[in-house]
Amino acid sequence: MRHYMFLFKKAVIALSINIALVSSALACTTLLAGSEATNDGSLIVARSADSDALKAQHFVIHPAKNNQTGIYSTQAHHGANSFTYPLPKHSLRYTTVPNWKTQLHGATGFNELGVGVSGTESIFASPKALAFDPYVEDTGITEDDIPDILLSRAKTAREAIELLGNIIETQGAGEGFGVAVVDKNEVWYLETGTGHQWMAQKLPKDKYFATGNQGRLQAYHTDSNDNLGSKNLVEFAIEKGLYDPATDGEFNFSKAYTRDDERDLTYNYPRVWVIQQQFNPSLKQNVADGRQFAPMLTPEKKVSVEDAKAMLRNHFDGTEHDPYTNGLNGNEPWRPISVFRTYESHVMQVRPELPQEIGEVTYVGLGMADLTAFVPYYSGLKAYPQHYAIGTDKADNDSIYWKYRKLQTLVMTDYPQFAPIVKKAYQEWEAKTALEQKEMEANYLSMSKKNKAAADNMLNEFNLRVMADAEQLTENLTNQLFTLKTKNIQDEIFFANQSKKD
Repeated sequence: MRHYMFLFKKAVIALSINIALVSSALACTTLLAGSEATNDGSLIVARSADSDALKAQHFVIHPAKNNQTGIYSTQAHHGANSFTYPLPKHSLRYTTVPNWKTQLHGATGFNELGVGVSGTESIFASPKALAFDPYVEDTGITEDDIPDILLSRAKTAREAIELLGNIIETQGAGEGFGVAVVDKNEVWYLETGTGHQWMAQKLPKDKYFATGNQGRLQAYHTDSNDNLGSKNLVEFAIEKGLYDPATDGEFNFSKAYTRDDERDLTYNYPRVWVIQQQFNPSLKQNVADGRQFAPMLTPEKKVSVEDAKAMLRNHFDGTEHDPYTNGLNGNEPWRPISVFRTYESHVMQVRPELPQEIGEVTYVGLGMADLTAFVPYYSGLKAYPQHYAIGTDKADNDSIYWKYRKLQTLVMTDYPQFAPIVKKAYQEWEAKTALEQKEMEANYLSMSKKNKAAADNMLNEFNLRVMADAEQLTENLTNQLFTLKTKNIQDEIFFANQSKKD
């Protein structure tokens, strides 16, 4: 996520809710899991998008377009810079969840051919490397543009990575980022090195990959089909003194190009550490050794969608580093995965054995992951309700984003009392919905053999009903907590007369 600094001087309802939100960078956390590392053979991409609690998100379906001419322009959308790129003659249908203000930076989406993008993870090149090849801040590609450029034309995950890499080499990267791309066969992850250097790796089927705001890719083999990179990636590093084969041994992309200093020690390492603890509990690691953490591991227990949600909700629960449960602590040095400024989190699941309409599903949690519902959105969904495409940086009563955010803001006024109520309700709703999904999917498979149109309609009715149920639950919880908060205030400041009468 873009590196804005937000100082919460006057935070939510006079509580000054910093809760570990202020640091050297405001960004994201990513988890990828290969098909043999998951409990059901699916491919999983999970990421939190952290920047600003006032950053309302919209759900958008971009229709397919034919015979296009002209130029895509970030500036035309009032985006990050002046990046431009030719529009594809034939643009694919795709979905995004973009920023309300620009309709860019789509966070997560799939196109009609089954390619999915989650972007981006903010990463930071070393000052030494950037001195030789700075970011092309004015005209290079940024996270604003990546989903729209890739999803409108890429036919496979590898093709999307190759396209993005080519853009970085020829036009430059406007900032440092990591991007995950998935299709029915594989998951790829690309990281920028500098303004024109990049590396990508295909995730091994039996591995998972975790990162939090730091370049984590390491080994690069030019003779491997599982690696892609800029044409002179290693040669550039040698030439500029970023890598010495004689003393450094095997080339390490992260070591050659990525920043690693005291900011990473508390801001980035703990998140990777806690994710690896979740999936490899027998692994004993010192948080301070984050640079040496293996970028990819085989999980001791297969990764599930529920595990990915739990990862996104993690805030060092029950430990001394938990900044919420024992009173809000904005001075906690360990930056948790789940923070209040998260504007959306998602778990993208691809099940290759199923029809694309139900085989691709994205679970989106609006706002703070710890205090939201992860609602399933199937690729077969034809349209979103109108209030899914509204909302600004001012609270309102209608937009779907603000319905979730209002509840979360209220919870943070008394986290110990209110959070358990909300978390229990959403946990029960998600468990019930998961059972309903299994039943719906079985019906879809049966119906689609006889009447595809009827099966598609059934899927849409189901998905819209699930979305409405989550929304209604959120409204009910908001009213429940307002009632409790009203009583709490009254009990504390009653001013009763002796006879306890008006």
